[in-house]
Amino acid sequence: VQLQASGGGLVQAGGSLRLSCVASGSTFNRYSVGWFRQAPGKEREFVAHIRYNSATYYGDSVKGRFSISRDNAKNTVSLQMNSLKPEDTAQYYCAAGASLILSSIRTPRQYHYWGQGTQVTVSS
Repeated sequence: VQLQASGGGLVQAGGSLRLSCVASGSTFNRYSVGWFRQAPGKEREFVAHIRYNSATYYGDSVKGRFSISRDNAKNTVSLQMNSLKPEDTAQYYCAAGASLILSSIRTPRQYHYWGQGTQVTVSS
């Protein structure tokens, strides 16, 4: 599976962005997909996850503001980000994994495939 993330950019605080992660391969619907982010000097942080059955999970810092969804017909997972804050500034990555157990979805090394990242910058 190859992943391509896009949709990042510069936005003012309070604004919105929609990130997309497009996957190659015909078995994408079998994979769970996560979004992570990494700011300079910080560890990679779990943002959101969507299972193969479309169940969703979020990191505490984005709950109520971000929404993850998937369109298996288009091999795409989207991350709608609303009410953005300067602390949301980071490089955002999508990642995919098969047979991920719930206890592992927040751990980057459990994912098998990674996209190249897209930069999100939120100005105050």
